[in-house]
Amino acid sequence: MSRKLISTGSPFEKTAGYSRAVVQGEWCFVSGTTGYDYSSMTMPESVEDQTRNCLATIAAALAEGGFEMADVVRAHYYITDQSFVDRVFPILGETFGDIRPAATMIVCQLNKPEMKIEIEVTALKRG
Repeated sequence: MSRKLISTGSPFEKTAGYSRAVVQGEWCFVSGTTGYDYSSMTMPESVEDQTRNCLATIAAALAEGGFEMADVVRAHYYITDQSFVDRVFPILGETFGDIRPAATMIVCQLNKPEMKIEIEVTALKRG
């Protein structure tokens, strides 16, 4: 079974030793993805814009691996403030409302103070 490693070119990937995503057979595992715009390595201020960037980065990684957002079966959302829940739910609903993966949201600290949300997904190719 072939294994494909997907990178966004983020300096964090090499420093910390991980891939943005790993495709193994019919599965794609996307690492926790924060709201950076990886083309400019900038982080927007708002949690809403960070959420949109997370989802765009995830969609691109899935596409590179031959998957679609509709293939997502599991999602983990990590936010740094409980008040963000009501702000990100509508954005997540725009993407996942019809897909409805099994999901968990956790309030916690993230690696850098500018990070407000991190999203990790697992996808399984639909038959």
